[in-house]
Amino acid sequence: MPSEAPTSKVTNKPDETADRSDPWPTALRLLTGRDYSRARLRQRLLDKGFDPDSIDKTLQRCLEFGYLDDARYALNRATSLMVQGRAVGPRILADLRQHGIAEELACQALDQARAAHDEGEMLRLLLERRFPAFDYNSAPAKERRRVIHFLQRRGFSLSRIMAQLTRKGIAEHDENR
Repeated sequence: MPSEAPTSKVTNKPDETADRSDPWPTALRLLTGRDYSRARLRQRLLDKGFDPDSIDKTLQRCLEFGYLDDARYALNRATSLMVQGRAVGPRILADLRQHGIAEELACQALDQARAAHDEGEMLRLLLERRFPAFDYNSAPAKERRRVIHFLQRRGFSLSRIMAQLTRKGIAEHDENR
């Protein structure tokens, strides 16, 4: 039975006591929670109503203290996306660009993540985790397309996907002999 007690509506009011001229405390609070790219942190501070000049000074201060590092952020993000099986290759580059990372830094981060983690192994693990009983050779065409499109949306190339799916099918066929 639902409670008949009155409920209060939660609202996000800006902190009246916060100093809107100095974004430094807010930047520190944001960076304590997680890492940001320079562009994302700048946007978050702009959204909170801080002056662009004071934001630039705060970002410079964060860079000097090492609290903000786009190269570190890009590498961590690329590695995380790859290990979780959420993205590889061009999909990682697009994600990093969306988070305000320069093209050159994004490419470097992707290269470093690829050096540390094999995309083929990531594909194999993702297939085992998401589609453990999937057999390409016996699956209907609609199911094949669904699995292939899922993997392509993650950024895997069609040639790599097909090689892995047929390899898996050959390995399972040999085990059943």
